[in-house]
Amino acid sequence: MSRSHRSVYRCTECGAEYPKWVGRCEGCGAWNTVAEEAVGRAGGATARRSARSHRRPAEPPIRLSEVKAESLRRWTTGLNEFDFVLGGGVVPGSLTLVGGEPGIGKSTLLLQCSARLEQAGVPTLYVSGEESAEQVRLRADRLGGAAGQVRILPEVQVEAIEATAAAIGAQVVVVDSIQTTYTEELEGAPGNVGQVRECAARLMRFAKESGAAVLLVGHVTRGGVIAGPKTLEHIADTVLYFEGETSHDYRVLRAVKNRFGSVDEVGVFEMTGAGLTPVGNPSATFLAGRDTAVPGSAVTAVMEGSRPMLIEIQALAVQSGFGTPQRVATGLDHRRLAVLLAVLERRAGLRFHDLDVFVNVTGGMRLVEPASDLGVVAALCSAVHDRPVPPDALFVGEVGLGGEVRPTAALERRFAEAERLGFRTVFLSARSRVGGQIPATPVAHVADLARWLAA
Repeated sequence: MSRSHRSVYRCTECGAEYPKWVGRCEGCGAWNTVAEEAVGRAGGATARRSARSHRRPAEPPIRLSEVKAESLRRWTTGLNEFDFVLGGGVVPGSLTLVGGEPGIGKSTLLLQCSARLEQAGVPTLYVSGEESAEQVRLRADRLGGAAGQVRILPEVQVEAIEATAAAIGAQVVVVDSIQTTYTEELEGAPGNVGQVRECAARLMRFAKESGAAVLLVGHVTRGGVIAGPKTLEHIADTVLYFEGETSHDYRVLRAVKNRFGSVDEVGVFEMTGAGLTPVGNPSATFLAGRDTAVPGSAVTAVMEGSRPMLIEIQALAVQSGFGTPQRVATGLDHRRLAVLLAVLERRAGLRFHDLDVFVNVTGGMRLVEPASDLGVVAALCSAVHDRPVPPDALFVGEVGLGGEVRPTAALERRFAEAERLGFRTVFLSARSRVGGQIPATPVAHVADLARWLAA
C-alpha cells in the first residue's frame, strides 16, 4: 500500500486545521501551537472513520430514565493516597492519564500500583516504551514485594499492545509512555500530534470495549502541562499530575479531572529507597521541624479537594544590594506575591521597595487558593518587623486590593484540622461566622494585622 506524503497543520490547543504553517492560531489565539501532522494512509483510520460515519446507529436511542443505574465497581491498589485521589480506586473501563516531570516518580508509582493489583488477583500488563525489561526489573528489585510478578511488555506499537492485552486477559494496562507509542495507520514519528492523539483514542476505545482500565504516562512541557494535543486530556476520564521538587522527599499527586470522583483531590507520598510511601497525615508532616521562634514563619490552612491541609509559609526580607530589589517565590505565584507586597506597602505602610523579598512554601507544596493570602501577609509582616508570630496561631483569609480581609469557605473543616494539631487561635476575616473550640481573632484589614504583629 503506497504512502501519502500530504500533510496538514493542526493546532495542538484547539485542533483547528490549516493548509500551511501559521504562527498564531486563528481559532484560539495561541502562538506557536500549530504543528505538522501527516495524513493517514489510504484505507487507514481516516477512511474507516469516514465509512463509519455513514453507518446507521446500531441501537436506537433511549431515554435516560430507562437506563439502569449500576453501582460503580473499583479495584483498590492498597496505596491509600492513590486510591483517595482516584475517588476510591481504579475504575474498570477507564482511561487515566498521569503526567509529571522527568524523574519525579511516575513510573515507580504505576509499577507499585501494578504490583499491588497483580497481588490482589487483577491481571496487569505493564507496557514499557522507554525502558527495556532489564531496566524495569532493576526498579522492581528495589521495590521488592510482588513487583517481580508484574508482566512486562517492551513495545511501542499500539496494535501489538492491544493484541497482547486481549490475549492474556489483562484487566489493567499501564502504558509508559503515550509519547513513545505509534500506530501503523498514520505516518510520522512517535510523539507527534497525530500519533499521540490517535494512539490515545485507540487505547480509550480498547478500554471501553474490553472493560480493562488503561493508565497512561504522559510527559510534560516546560510550561508544566502534558505534552501533545490538548485533546489528550479531553479524551482521558481522569487526569493526574504528579508534582514535587526532586530535591525534596515528598511528592504530591493532584487530580485536575476526574469523571468518577472529586476534582482537585491531593495525595501525598514520600520517596524512599523502597519506593513511594503514602503519607497519612500530610499536615503534621509539612509542619514537622518548624522553628516557631524564627521570624517570618506563619501557618495557613488550604483546602485540597475535600481535605484540609496546614502549610507553613516562610518569608525573608533583607536590604537589597542592587538597584532593583528581588522578588523570589517558591510554591507561590510570583504575581500574587507582587500584589500582596503592593497592598502591604500602600494600605499598611510597610516599606518593601528597597528590600529583597523571598517567600517559600515548605514541603514542595504549591499555594493556589486565595485563602492562603493572610498567611503570606503574616509571614511578610513578621519578617519585616523581625518578630515571630505566636506558635499556635493560624491565618486564613483572602486579601483584596483595598487591604480588606475577605471570608473563605469550609472554615469548619479547617478549624477541625487546626484543633487536631494543637493550634489555639485563628486569625480570619471579621465577616466570617464559624463556631468551634478554637477562639477566632477577627481581622478586618491588613493594617490591623500589621499593627498587631508589630506590638
